[in-house]
Amino acid sequence: MPELPEVETLCRQLRTVIVGRDILSLQVIDRKLGHLPPLSGRGVRSVDRHGKRMVWMLSDGQCLIFQLRMTGRLFWLEGEELPAHARLVFSFPDGRLVLSDPRRFATVELCSPPAASTVADGLEPLEPKRLADAARGRRLPVKSFLMDQRVVAGIGNIYASEILHKAGIDPLRPVCGLGPAEWKRIASAAARILVEAVDSRGTSISDWRDLHADRGEYQHRLRVYGRKGERCGKCRGEIRRIVIAGRSTFYCPTCQK
Repeated sequence: MPELPEVETLCRQLRTVIVGRDILSLQVIDRKLGHLPPLSGRGVRSVDRHGKRMVWMLSDGQCLIFQLRMTGRLFWLEGEELPAHARLVFSFPDGRLVLSDPRRFATVELCSPPAASTVADGLEPLEPKRLADAARGRRLPVKSFLMDQRVVAGIGNIYASEILHKAGIDPLRPVCGLGPAEWKRIASAAARILVEAVDSRGTSISDWRDLHADRGEYQHRLRVYGRKGERCGKCRGEIRRIVIAGRSTFYCPTCQK
């Protein structure tokens, strides 16, 4: 699933090819996406990210909200052939933008700006005090807390495991028991890892590709995710895999307390 770094990568790349340009047409191939007007002649004023969601502001004052979910990908094409699993196609003067989505979970919604403001969920950027305030009285594991989009926008399974490893925090720790210094380590680790992942154009473990169908590079910098049985680079302990809330979680029990 695209997380904050992957969606931010798409936003940055899209700004160079569609901002300031008019939509020539919109073709909806998959009826599951619902009714969207052709949008012909409407310009794209801006492309921004809120958590894992992308928002285009249009020249008529409305906006498009994209949520890519499990397998949604956006590809910029200059040729005629569409990628597999194409669900909709935007035509621009210089090329076409295609939503490819094998599992068909991605959504695209046209709405007015007040509705768009509701996508700005969670705390962004992360602030230790606000994280501690949101965690007060809650006993859920810190890994689940970081992945709750109502609390922290944009962090998913891969980056939550990496952040907690860098911060030295056991993913099973109840959030109500974390102290100010530990929240500070989590916020610091999150800021550094997410910036590095954006600079690497995301993590391509399975099918993630950027706007130009290129793989991201952050998978080469992962310290625990997908490394069950390997040695921790910090303490040489053995990395383990557990399941928290139905999601694979990788951590080092030796240095994560």
